Amino acid sequence: MSDAEQSLWHLLRCRQISGLRFRRQHPFGDYILDFVCLENKLVIEVDEGQHGQQAVYDENRTLKLQTAGFRVLRFWNNEVLKDIESVKEKIWLVVQELQPHPPPSLPLEEGGVKKVPPL
Repeated sequence: MSDAEQSLWHLLRCRQISGLRFRRQHPFGDYILDFVCLENKLVIEVDEGQHGQQAVYDENRTLKLQTAGFRVLRFWNNEVLKDIESVKEKIWLVVQELQPHPPPSLPLEEGGVKKVPPL
């Protein structure tokens, strides 16, 4: 793993983001995914400088993953190494979007009066 991938792995391992389990270097078809949360179908890729020259390949790969139902986040090496807190926040925000939120528990109302359960 690159230095950036190692830094990101320290952030993702041990269920540190919303209790989700991420795997690293996970096979998917012809690809090896840098990081994936299978539970939420979230793929995180860390791109090095040479990926700028592989834009078409990366686009096709992302489309195949999206077709399979995955959400793909891409970060550049320098973004991970220089601003890991921003990367962490972006991942957390996407995780919040992907996780179902239960409806709030509201007290029942009858005739405009809230019912309060007995203690």
